[in-house]
Amino acid sequence: MFLLLCCVSAFVSVSGISLSRNDAPVIGILAQGVYPGVLPQQTPSNLTSFIVASYVKFLESAGARVVPVRINQTLEQYSRLFNSLNGGGADLISSGYARAAKAFYQLAIQANSRGDYFPIWGTCLGFEELTYLTSGKLLLSSTNTTGVALPLVFTNESRDSKLFSSFPKDLLKALASEALTENSHRWSVTTESFRSNAELSQFYRVLSTNSHENTEFVSTIEAYDYPIYGTQWHPEKNAFEWTRDYIPHSPNAIKTTFFMADFFVNEAKKSFHKFASEVEEREALIYSHSPVYAGPGSSYEQLYYF
Repeated sequence: MFLLLCCVSAFVSVSGISLSRNDAPVIGILAQGVYPGVLPQQTPSNLTSFIVASYVKFLESAGARVVPVRINQTLEQYSRLFNSLNGGGADLISSGYARAAKAFYQLAIQANSRGDYFPIWGTCLGFEELTYLTSGKLLLSSTNTTGVALPLVFTNESRDSKLFSSFPKDLLKALASEALTENSHRWSVTTESFRSNAELSQFYRVLSTNSHENTEFVSTIEAYDYPIYGTQWHPEKNAFEWTRDYIPHSPNAIKTTFFMADFFVNEAKKSFHKFASEVEEREALIYSHSPVYAGPGSSYEQLYYF
């Protein structure tokens, strides 16, 4: 139920990079610590973290490759990986996931402030993590939004947003009228909490909201001055997860997945960090790991374990 992405540049020949665009982006996905019930019976018990395979497919579908960013590494290790990159249920404060997210978030802020483009994306728990990292506060409220697809309620600021600017008008209309966004979260940042927090409201523009009963919550954000984006909903599930009947698979739902992926991968192409060598890049890529079928009862189709 989370995603934090940080963009990794590929070690490529001159033909793969122009002065204005990197056409061989590699994107890092932050792993999450294993929790009870997430390991299939045939999986070795010494594995401590995982990445949902649909996140990997989501990015690969738009022309990127993926590097797993493991938890519980040193700041030196994260800094080294960051300098190879083009951009970027856990405890939001003290888990290994949270510590890794904080390291990459701070490095991204520093890099972008000096003109070194480095995008970050947060989905679901990653969205919640971004709001904590920016505000320094836990601003979550309980909502009954686990296992429901919803249409987006676009704000006026969405009209001038980077994220939705390339979406076809008919798809934006569908997103506002059809239940195309799958939600799997028990906690949300209410619009009131978001607007009343100066750190959040000055850092992010709210692009969409949703409501649970009488509680309105923020569902899509992008930073004003940094390439940092977040969705409380799951854009990757529509095309790549089939375990729950509430996940939308309509033509417009699939288009939503691919336009979201295309947007972020194109953001990654603006970054020009790279690995020190082809060997280092090859060893970092997720290709040396195989996804495991999660089995009946899981909310995921496949998982990578580390």
